[in-house]
Amino acid sequence: MDADNLSFPPGAVLGHYDLPMWRSIAGRAMELPCCTDCGRFHYPPGPSCPYCLSPSLVWKPLSGKGEIISWVRFERTYLERYPAPYKVIAVRLAEGPVMISNPEPLDEAACAIGATVRLVYAELDDHTVLPRFRLE
Repeated sequence: MDADNLSFPPGAVLGHYDLPMWRSIAGRAMELPCCTDCGRFHYPPGPSCPYCLSPSLVWKPLSGKGEIISWVRFERTYLERYPAPYKVIAVRLAEGPVMISNPEPLDEAACAIGATVRLVYAELDDHTVLPRFRLE
């Protein structure tokens, strides 16, 4: 997939290290870099492993499984695309990294710390695809 043919989140600053991630999200099969030396995934993507500093990385698909480790409900609208109230969740992926995202649907009432979630893909009106998480 060519970056010119993808829709990215408004205001996204894309660089060499995160473009493969956004391509995989657009293809609805999210991948993150995994260190070939210590075997750990990391997020956000970068030039080397943040754990052992090895530059030997490969992109691997995620299982899509995770657990909510924190959440917050915003009562004020900061971005027009996300009118308040809405929730933001911190999810520890089964592979280890923590991602910040939204529950799907956005008004999910049952978010709780320790809840099991699965990665899903939300396509916005402008065809931007975002990773979200649905309670299992």
